[in-house]
Amino acid sequence: MRNFRTLKFLARFRGLFTRFGIDFDAMQTILRIKLTMDERRVPTIFQNASKKKDGNQFLKSLWIYALYGLVLIPFILLGENYIFQMSIVFGMLMFILMTSMISDFSSVLLDVRDKNILHTKPVSGRTISAAKVIHVMIYMTFVTASFAAIPFIASVFRHGLAFGLVFLIGLLFTMLFIVVLTALLYLVVLRVFDGERLKDIINYVQILLSVGVVVGYQVFIRSFEFINLDMVYVFEWWHVVLPPLWYGASFEVFLHHDYSSYMIVFVLLAVIVPLISIYCYSRLMPSFERNLEKLLSDTRKRKKKWTGLDELWGKVTCRNKEERLFCRFAMLMMRQEREFKLKVYPALGIGLVFPFIFIVNELRDRTLADISTGRLFLFIYFCNLIIPTSVHMLQFSGDYKGSWLFKAAPIQQVSAVYSAALKAFLVKLYVPSLALLSIAFIWIFTGRILPDLVAVLLAGIIQTVVTYKFINNENFPFSKPFEFAQDGVGAKMILPFLLTGVSVLAHLAARAVDYGIYIYIVLLLAVVVIGWRVVFPKRVKAIY
Repeated sequence: MRNFRTLKFLARFRGLFTRFGIDFDAMQTILRIKLTMDERRVPTIFQNASKKKDGNQFLKSLWIYALYGLVLIPFILLGENYIFQMSIVFGMLMFILMTSMISDFSSVLLDVRDKNILHTKPVSGRTISAAKVIHVMIYMTFVTASFAAIPFIASVFRHGLAFGLVFLIGLLFTMLFIVVLTALLYLVVLRVFDGERLKDIINYVQILLSVGVVVGYQVFIRSFEFINLDMVYVFEWWHVVLPPLWYGASFEVFLHHDYSSYMIVFVLLAVIVPLISIYCYSRLMPSFERNLEKLLSDTRKRKKKWTGLDELWGKVTCRNKEERLFCRFAMLMMRQEREFKLKVYPALGIGLVFPFIFIVNELRDRTLADISTGRLFLFIYFCNLIIPTSVHMLQFSGDYKGSWLFKAAPIQQVSAVYSAALKAFLVKLYVPSLALLSIAFIWIFTGRILPDLVAVLLAGIIQTVVTYKFINNENFPFSKPFEFAQDGVGAKMILPFLLTGVSVLAHLAARAVDYGIYIYIVLLLAVVVIGWRVVFPKRVKAIY
């Protein structure tokens, strides 16, 4: 078994681990096995299931984080307004670390597969928990280093060694804060819920965190006022709960010697909060391990759920009994598949929030009355950006091995399988999302936009069909493992996303002509009817 360099480095801190009651030799052995097994794991950001490759694929994916890190350089070089520049930098850094933590490492913290082995050995729960956290910290260090290495070098050349030292210390505390905060959040969830319901809650927490870091970053940006191109920071009490500002303030205190009371408070929070979080987690480690056992059990009483609405949608949208059956099946899968929710729901949440973020942006310079007479209602097309990802993910399932039933069943119309899945997506995810946005937009822009909302809906249906034809073409729904979700799909996703922009331009052109929006709706309706019949013909074709 390989002797990893990271474990050699950790050996220098043997005394520190021992002081906290951790069996260092046992922890090192656990980590060595986990790091060896990681060479088989493919990270979310860099999945390529078409070829088996040797070595740790996560480490080979770090160049992508380095590429993302180039975005930070302009903020570091643009001047010496550190509270603005470095708060933006640390905001982006926290966004990357949190999303990476959620997508790739939550499963490590919540791993229960090794319990049957380790709990039969003389290894304490504290040691097992420490191994989990160190395991995550090793990879988060690689992510942080890759993302911040080039910006760090640029900062030293631009602002000097003192700036670089403050930056480096800030990176360390940020990384600790993100990892331990996530662990503590899961601990709270673990203490309250159990069994299958706990797994659902964890899934939704991951989804909310994914949406929250995006929305939180937007809120953070709003904490600055732009006056004559000069960035002026104005302190508000609620800024205390924005961690990026804590680390941005440290540059003002140590380099600009700004000893304002709120700056000092920010710096203290930047140091104290991560340390307190680590202390709390170390004390709660045994409780965390005990509560993880809930993931192994399912004590929930199963109740038959009311499916009347699904049946109603099936009768309204489907052409025959066979298609209705597959439509209800697809709705059930979308409701139960946790991995599908984790892949799709964050985009759904962002699509619901972003239109309002842009409208709020406009409210800085205009009144709501002014906005209501304009065409900012076209921001509702953000809802259509969920379509490519969602339709693509309809191919995948954690229970994909059961897809042999599609070939074994005496299906009369193969097209019914595909069309039913798309209809299920439209009525379960897309239409409800669009309806929520429409209610809010009608309140803002009045009923004059009703024809526009109809046009958006029809454009969304067309985009759904085109996306299916371009990406999923005749792949059975829920028939492939999620490991293949990113397999060679990057370039193919460009066209479906561009369709949203094309729809916006076409909508603007229709609005420029008298009664143009009504002509546009008729054309869209014709394309929907003809396109659906062409893509999903009624021909009978049994599968053998």
